[in-house]
Amino acid sequence: MSRADDLAAIERGLLAVRGLNNAPIIANKVLTENDTGVVLVDASAGSLLIVLPAATKPMDIRVQRIDNSGNNLTVRAAGGESVKFHTHLRPAGYGHFVLLGAGDFWHLRSDGVGNWLLLDRFDNTPLGRIAFETTTATNPGGWGRPDARLLGRGDWPWLWDHAEQSGMLVNDAQRAGMEGGWTRGDGTSTFRIPELRGEFMRSLDEGRAVDPTRTPGSYQSASLVHGEIVDAVSSFRRMQNMKPKFFDVADTNETVAVSTTTASVTTQTIAANSVYFGAVRPRNIAYPSRIKLI
Repeated sequence: MSRADDLAAIERGLLAVRGLNNAPIIANKVLTENDTGVVLVDASAGSLLIVLPAATKPMDIRVQRIDNSGNNLTVRAAGGESVKFHTHLRPAGYGHFVLLGAGDFWHLRSDGVGNWLLLDRFDNTPLGRIAFETTTATNPGGWGRPDARLLGRGDWPWLWDHAEQSGMLVNDAQRAGMEGGWTRGDGTSTFRIPELRGEFMRSLDEGRAVDPTRTPGSYQSASLVHGEIVDAVSSFRRMQNMKPKFFDVADTNETVAVSTTTASVTTQTIAANSVYFGAVRPRNIAYPSRIKLI
């Protein structure tokens, strides 16, 4: 390249970084080396595919999503090139990535020999991490609901690699009792993410022998309460903050749903010296859970 070409490239880069001549992309587009710097994308009208320039020389590009719709926004490397992310799962990287939510961005740099290196992104939380939110909206940066949905292995290859290497992967027919794990979906092209909605989570024993023989991702039924009630009213008050299963009454109501078998549930007044069985549910607050998908 001539000195004039170098100066022109620098000027284009400065204009892009400053946001000038950088109207949001609203349709599928194959980027060129002139589209480096900050690239804004609006997928509110429908799913979009953005193809990166060929990584044949050093370049920087920051692809940023500006809409908060649920439409797919896929960013793909040109030809057989790769984007180097989650290399702990696949050293060669992946041919594409997705941007989820308004403001989500990835800052990439070409190595000049066919690869894009990930320098920065909106949210660097590790893949597969579980978090709780104080909003029912899904925050941007690669998060989704842990709702046992089926995903395509080709669409989410990094997440499928994570599932394969997790030690928590079973066939879909084995999912009952393993809802916290991953499944192989149809066995060829899909896989299923964990189901965590409405569940409590417990740290895996991993050799401590407090909760032995547990399989990672496995479901465990509630423990049972069994005890002799010495004084009906005082014992009832003490149980208020423990909320046994089938038990949800006001402080002024001295009745409780009691079951001696799993099939029979009746409501009766607590009597002194009676024996009570139930599953314990402590006081709790329900927050939406999220899982890092990329």
